[in-house]
Amino acid sequence: MSKLTLFIGKGGVGKTTISAAYALHHAMRNRTRSVLLLSTDPAHSLSDIFGQALVDRPQKLRLAPKARLDVWQVDAEKQFHAFLSRHKERLLSILETGSIFSRADIEPLLETTLPGMAEMASLLAIADALASGKYDQIVVDTAPIGHTLRLFALPQYFSSFLDILELAASRDRLLAELFGGAVPGASNPLVEEWRRMVETVRAELLSNAEIFLVTTPERFSFNVSQRAIIALRSLSPDVDLTGIVLNRAVLGSQHCRICRLRHEATCTARVFFRRHFPSKSIYIAEDAGAPVMGARLRDFGGHIFAGTSFTWKAASPKSRVRALPLSRVEWPILDRNLSMVLGKGGVGKTTISAALGCSSRLRSSEAVDICSVDPAPSLDDVFQTEISDQPRSVLGDAKFRASEMDAVAVFRSWAGRVKQMINQATSGEASSVHVDLWFERQLFSQLLESVPPGLDEILAVLRVFDLVRGRASRVLIDMAPTGHALDLLRTPDRILVWTKLLLISLAHHRTLALARDAGVKIAELGKSVRELVEFLKNSRQTCVYVVMLPEALPDRQTERLIAELSKLRLSTAAIFVNRVLFKEDVGKCRRCTRRRQWQLSTLRQLSARHSQIPLYVVRDFAHEIAGKRALRTFVGELWRLA
Repeated sequence: MSKLTLFIGKGGVGKTTISAAYALHHAMRNRTRSVLLLSTDPAHSLSDIFGQALVDRPQKLRLAPKARLDVWQVDAEKQFHAFLSRHKERLLSILETGSIFSRADIEPLLETTLPGMAEMASLLAIADALASGKYDQIVVDTAPIGHTLRLFALPQYFSSFLDILELAASRDRLLAELFGGAVPGASNPLVEEWRRMVETVRAELLSNAEIFLVTTPERFSFNVSQRAIIALRSLSPDVDLTGIVLNRAVLGSQHCRICRLRHEATCTARVFFRRHFPSKSIYIAEDAGAPVMGARLRDFGGHIFAGTSFTWKAASPKSRVRALPLSRVEWPILDRNLSMVLGKGGVGKTTISAALGCSSRLRSSEAVDICSVDPAPSLDDVFQTEISDQPRSVLGDAKFRASEMDAVAVFRSWAGRVKQMINQATSGEASSVHVDLWFERQLFSQLLESVPPGLDEILAVLRVFDLVRGRASRVLIDMAPTGHALDLLRTPDRILVWTKLLLISLAHHRTLALARDAGVKIAELGKSVRELVEFLKNSRQTCVYVVMLPEALPDRQTERLIAELSKLRLSTAAIFVNRVLFKEDVGKCRRCTRRRQWQLSTLRQLSARHSQIPLYVVRDFAHEIAGKRALRTFVGELWRLA
């Protein structure tokens, strides 16, 4: 069996760089071993970091011609539908046998983009790679931690779904037993095949896998990391960390104020992880002050995992940029009903969101509601107070409210109400038929016991609609990282497709009270979502702020993000370039000077590409922005690139 190695962590901590360095280092060190590097992040960066165009299948890495290293960026929709098409006929047969719906009702839904496909496709890709037997080691570059936790929970959900399929396949036998008859029992071949696959992946993922936690020496990063490990261990007592990679560590101050602060943060992080994870190895990935890409990844992997000295020459940008024209400006005031803050993981979306809300409250009488729909939120860290699913005032301001969506709690509450409705609608008296729909009650009740994949995006859409409907305040949404944020923004149109197909299916069963009641609820949902779609695409009511870092990988992801937003007809109000070093901050420090050169090069290219979009430059304060005092200082300075 292949050895499975996963790199997990908060968005933006460098999982792609570290996993790529690890895979290249191990493949080159032992060239007889076959290694697959697989990305499950819907916002892939492997192609960028290796400088090689990649397709949706494992392909040889050109950087390592003498090693047996393949790379695979998973296309979620393609992977999921390929899996469905292989099993479609047998699946339709089970669903038709075990429910009130016919093949004609079910098949169109299976052809659509279904919720949770990114996580499902990731699980299926790992299962395919394990089953192929081609690789001695499979290295997984995961999505940001909130959605990776969903991936780890998927084997349990899939197992529950198979129980439901088994129940559906046994409808005739169960009803015969209920009414005193007898039908020979037999396991369903498709269910048994899938169950074997799930058990294999569950064992490898939750019991046998090597798991490396990647983090940075930032308080936000290791707070999120600690919460994630607690959540991960709650899924299975067998889950354990192999080691911790402390990325962007600064081991010497070089008489530089910024490096000194980062060196202190690195020391604090090492103490923190030694105290909380005393038995785990801590690997140090030193900050080069420049992108680590291409052939340099091999040496970087040796530096981290073999302890070799950090001696190679860091790359410099092709052309030097001495300075760029900047003018000092005020922070923008939220002037639309709905504003959304998007960007790659770890670029500072939560900080910029909090700053936009704070600056608007300081300079405007409008109330502000800020809500995080990231499954790994950090509003409580930035506001230094406990934030829950229910809005609460922050920074001592009754008109500035914050909340963090708890998708699982919302689903549990909704599922309880639906179960009650189903029980009432499927009783003999209420259902307008003479037979109590006992089997349907069992099927739906079991279905509602498990939290489904894709839940975050669907419930986030409904939360956004609830916030903007009838509110006098400005609503500000702190979004999940890029890949899942785009999924969320595509979800309203997908819901409209699902509701249309469901209403057509339910119309065939309108003699049942359950079908009529469900039809009313679905029609109401469709109406609400249509209103939200119109709201989102109205630039007078909705805008998007994009946050990025002035670095190579975030820059390329931001370019793709803005292109996708344009396709979705969403207005980009501004781009915030966060953590920019200024000349007076750098002094004679070689690391910071090198980093600033890369930043200036990125800013110049960005300005040339997006001359029509306001570009705001946010200084690198070299410490975390948390609490009222720090936020007020933070919003006291902003620059615009001319």
